[in-house]
Amino acid sequence: MEVLFVIIGLALVTTVLVLFVNESKVPGLGVVISVFVGALIFIQILPKISYVISIFEELASRASLNTFYLATIFKIIGISYIAEFGAQVCRDAGQGAIATKVEFAAKVLVMVLAVPIIAAILESVVRLLP
Repeated sequence: MEVLFVIIGLALVTTVLVLFVNESKVPGLGVVISVFVGALIFIQILPKISYVISIFEELASRASLNTFYLATIFKIIGISYIAEFGAQVCRDAGQGAIATKVEFAAKVLVMVLAVPIIAAILESVVRLLP
């Protein structure tokens, strides 16, 4: 919970700083500060993400699940989060069109990664049918 307060405090201070910087004669610096603080926030969250991943890996091994599918799901989640971060940075810089392309690329990558999982589900359904 304390990590959340640190993140919120950092975000509020950064927001005020970026507002002042954008009013100055160096508005591009605001985007740089935003990206830097966004990366710091991401780094603050990494231990929590690692904890969640380790718990799911432990549960999967206990249940004797194929770790390939779990790893694929983690990759899909990672792509989604990173693409969202990248798209928001693009939007903050006023580049909505590029943000849309980042989101599109992420959706394509998610689809590609999901194919083996979808195929396994369909194979299971076909085996269950008489």
